[in-house]
Amino acid sequence: MSGVAEDEASKRRTRYPVPLAVGIGCYVLAAISGLFLLADDFGPALLVPLWIVHGVLLILLVRKLGARESSTYAALFIVAASLMSVYVAAMARDDLTLQQRGKKVTATVLKKWRDPAEGRKNRDYNYALEHQNGTKVPGPAMKTAKDQYGVGQKVTVIEDPQGELRPQTPGQADATGEELGSGAFALAALSAVGWMTWRGSDAARRRDDGKPSAGIRKAYKAVTGNHTTPEEQEEQLREALRTYPADRRGYIKVQPEEYPDLTQRRAARIAWETGLRAEAAGNRGSWRFKETVIEEVPHD
Repeated sequence: MSGVAEDEASKRRTRYPVPLAVGIGCYVLAAISGLFLLADDFGPALLVPLWIVHGVLLILLVRKLGARESSTYAALFIVAASLMSVYVAAMARDDLTLQQRGKKVTATVLKKWRDPAEGRKNRDYNYALEHQNGTKVPGPAMKTAKDQYGVGQKVTVIEDPQGELRPQTPGQADATGEELGSGAFALAALSAVGWMTWRGSDAARRRDDGKPSAGIRKAYKAVTGNHTTPEEQEEQLREALRTYPADRRGYIKVQPEEYPDLTQRRAARIAWETGLRAEAAGNRGSWRFKETVIEEVPHD
């Protein structure tokens, strides 16, 4: 029965993995684009619920890839990466807007001050600027992370004639870094989708369960002459758990190569039936069993 259930689970996992992963990737890109467009016109009252819905949908979609144990963490990572991509893209949009409609002027620093102290947050420097004719440079005060200018010093900036954006030096207004950063965060989100697709694949599941691939199992049987059936291997494992002596730490140790058709989860189930637990940590190529273990292998 366990073999039939495993085959059915394998079919469910591998039926549409690539189209599903591509669909999730397209959804992530669409969500990043849509939330980026909404971020300029709507406040947190709308955006926060949308991000929450985005996270819930991702959890449901990623779980369908097969790796259920880590799907929540992966979905939260994708949401965080998407959020950073939108945030950095918004910064790049402001810089590009300033480049397009701004004009370069020479201004004088009229006043300088630092942001109020807020815990360990970095206190930026603010500069009030004025034109050579004494009129104020439109927009909020120019801001820098370090103290770069003194009162009375002349500086070349790009100002926003509409007064909506902060004046910036030509170097500050370069959006190349923000564009690359936004793309990197979006790529990280898509990479997480690809990683979860692999995690849900049969190859990864066999690796996690300690079960070699079909090719390796056939080669092992041909070399060793071990042609036992899975049922016979289960009985051999039960006998080993009853008769093998424990090592100095109290573990009964067996070699998984002797049971090529059994997964570690199935072995854990057999051990549980005999009153033992399968150790998940520090096995070093072996399967270890004990009444009390540090980290138990989930059993079927």
